[in-house]
Amino acid sequence: MGGLEGVYLSVCDELHLSANVFISQVLKETQNRGSGVSLRLAGNDRVKDVIRLTDNDLLVLSKMLRGDLTVKALDLRYNWISDEGAGHLAELIQENVALQSLDLLCNNIEVEGAERIAKSLHQNATLKRLRMTGNKIGNKGAMHFASMMQTNTTLEELDMSDCDLATQSVIAFAIVLNNNRSVRSINVSRPLLFSLQEETAVHMARMLAVNQTLRELHMGKHGMTDSGVERLCESLMINRTLRYLDLRCNRITRDGAKCLSEVLRQNSTLEILDLSSNRIEDDGAVFLSEAVALPHCKLRALSIPNNNIGTTGLVSLTKAMNTNPNLTHIYIWGNRLEEPVCVAFSQLIASGRLLKDHTDVSPYEVDGRFYLAEISHGLQRHYYWAPSYGEDRDPVSNAALALNTSHCLDLQPC
Repeated sequence: MGGLEGVYLSVCDELHLSANVFISQVLKETQNRGSGVSLRLAGNDRVKDVIRLTDNDLLVLSKMLRGDLTVKALDLRYNWISDEGAGHLAELIQENVALQSLDLLCNNIEVEGAERIAKSLHQNATLKRLRMTGNKIGNKGAMHFASMMQTNTTLEELDMSDCDLATQSVIAFAIVLNNNRSVRSINVSRPLLFSLQEETAVHMARMLAVNQTLRELHMGKHGMTDSGVERLCESLMINRTLRYLDLRCNRITRDGAKCLSEVLRQNSTLEILDLSSNRIEDDGAVFLSEAVALPHCKLRALSIPNNNIGTTGLVSLTKAMNTNPNLTHIYIWGNRLEEPVCVAFSQLIASGRLLKDHTDVSPYEVDGRFYLAEISHGLQRHYYWAPSYGEDRDPVSNAALALNTSHCLDLQPC
């Protein structure tokens, strides 16, 4: 028995630990793949018989991969990795010179583990993508990562969403990004904010005014109001690098949408805009449609589900799509889908202007009336979970991955 599986079993014997059958099976499947191997050891895999990884499993993996040059990506989502296991990963990061992507979504890593991983990245020159989503590292743990970004020049994507960040750590990330020239994507969604002054939006706006490398910014669930959006838009008027702006699940209304429409009128670089679960209503949708209709607007994807938009706003967007061919993806479920809206989107799809895979609604007809049904498409439908069948990161359900070229270091080769 050779390959990675043989090395794994040898290390298990050396450490007097029982082999994890799930890990053995995954390693067996990687044989004869050469370089560029992605180890998918997610604990929420619904197809395989999963035995979730523990800290002892991470000790074995760390030792077996330290000198390995074939494994480029490690998917460890939804396992039982605590601070002890994070320490083993930190040792791996310090010694391995091939690993480029590490996904730790929804484990049990807290402050101590975050500190060890962050410190291991100070001198690391290979890891480009790190996802800490759902690990409750808190404000203190996040500060260690902000400190790391001052010296690390390799990391390109950092996901710190749902990590219980506080105002201090979000501001620290913004300040560090004033000078950092390597990070292309950062996600600081769902921090625990207790101030109404919108300090995080103010500091992110200041950063966008000077940063010339960031391509993707996620600020969902910040409690952001139109005032915060206005500050961001002032900087986006002069920013020429940001491609993807995620403001889902905030408190944005028509006035915030109007500010964003002004950005779309003047800034030709923004390509993906996520305003899901806000409240822009008809007026906000009309403002956006007027900007989208302009020939120089380069917006490619617009997500506006659950915004209390009715016929006037949604129909105006369909007219804008007929005018400007650049907007190819639009997601509208959860709004007021009255018959004129159903007819308009049915015509868009029937004409081929809007592909079925590029929206989250599907038209059907009953007794001469058109209706729209929801389908599982979107920008990031598989962000937290894996489907029970089909591809885990199916492009139709995760269009942002396909549209945004900054995601060239995913667990699937681009």
